[in-house]
Amino acid sequence: MPRHRHEADPSVPLPPTLSGTRPKGEELDDILRSYVAALSPGQLLPSERALAERLNVARMTVRQAVHRLAAEGLVYQRHGQGTFVAGPKLIQSESLISFSEDMRARGLKPGARAVSVSVVPAGESLAARLRVREGAPVVQLVRVRTADGVPIAIERPCLSADRFPGLDRADLTDLSIYEYLEQNWNVRAEYGEQRVSAVLPEPGDAALLEIAPTLPCFSIERVSYQGDGQVVEFDRSLYRGDRYDILMRVRRER
Repeated sequence: MPRHRHEADPSVPLPPTLSGTRPKGEELDDILRSYVAALSPGQLLPSERALAERLNVARMTVRQAVHRLAAEGLVYQRHGQGTFVAGPKLIQSESLISFSEDMRARGLKPGARAVSVSVVPAGESLAARLRVREGAPVVQLVRVRTADGVPIAIERPCLSADRFPGLDRADLTDLSIYEYLEQNWNVRAEYGEQRVSAVLPEPGDAALLEIAPTLPCFSIERVSYQGDGQVVEFDRSLYRGDRYDILMRVRRER
């Protein structure tokens, strides 16, 4: 008889109960970490109820432990489907490359789904970032970026509509904006300045990324420039904290 999908895998050791010699949360964390490490990426974990009954702990205690694993990127949750073992996190390096270039370099298939495209007058703050006059037309895009079909990030690039006429009508499905600008306007982003913050996603963004609103994410604001200092774009992106890490190299000054 096949196992129910919410039953623990009998080939993976999972104690029937806690020892009672350590704090429950601490011991439960260690047990679940070892259990997840023994499974393969994409495998389904037992349900919270099954784990609670198996380990003789409150369901809320299990839920909190699973949320901690999700926040660290060890597992991910899909609404109505359960909790799954996550693969290795993607790491953003210091190089200024597009999402598409980054994913292809990792052997993953990049994707892009347009959520909205609009042309709006630049407010004071946006005009300053793009170095355009206040009220100048700006193309605002919202796209969900995927790797092998899995939503990873939401991009919100803003570009000058005067400098890139027709960009709002371009079909950018599964395309890199950087590559599109280089091919059509011979504009290449050479360097950038960015700020990274830890945030909780808005409910709408959480739905687009297929994550819980309680999962921490990275908010990345970046202004990219050509080699001569001209601004190419201002982008505000949201990356899943369970699938992405930020790598920074630091040096101690003498």
